[in-house]
Amino acid sequence: MAAARQVALRRGQGVFQPGQACAAFLVVTAGTVKVSTVTSSGRELLLYRVGAGETCVLTTACLLAEADYDAEGVTETDVTALAIPKPLFEELMALSPAFRRFVFSSYGVRLRELIGLVQEVSQRQVDRRLARFLAERAAGPVELTHQEIAAELGTAREVVSRLLKQFASEGLVEIERRNIIVAAPERLARIAEGV
Repeated sequence: MAAARQVALRRGQGVFQPGQACAAFLVVTAGTVKVSTVTSSGRELLLYRVGAGETCVLTTACLLAEADYDAEGVTETDVTALAIPKPLFEELMALSPAFRRFVFSSYGVRLRELIGLVQEVSQRQVDRRLARFLAERAAGPVELTHQEIAAELGTAREVVSRLLKQFASEGLVEIERRNIIVAAPERLARIAEGV
């Protein structure tokens, strides 16, 4: 069985890319790796960075699920890492409680960060969805509660309330007791399109 080995990567070097099989578990010992993906609109979305003493949650997931990568890892600095080949990783997971705890602890920390990112990204898109929702109903007052709008958009009432307050401050809508008056449907339509 192959042993763990130290690897050195230069700044800007690809560590993994979408569709690539995962051959080793990496523990970064120095430097930083940026892990990102490309959104459907073609924008790069930073998922997280892996620094000294850290592991890549995507690598862990790929090894555990025997799946290929679906994001890209690129070194931001010169990097050194400990590469543990897949067969040794599997053996250590089966036989070493300390190694297993390290892997799952690292995985858990990063997973919590990724959940936060998903929430942030989904909220970032809610402004566009809300703008579209309001622009489509510009013909008359929108006679829905913030909670009802939130349910339509699949988000929290607090998010809708905050965005409506922001839209009102920008002159896009007027908020009345049980109505929302769309004041600038063209501007809302542009927001909905991301312009």
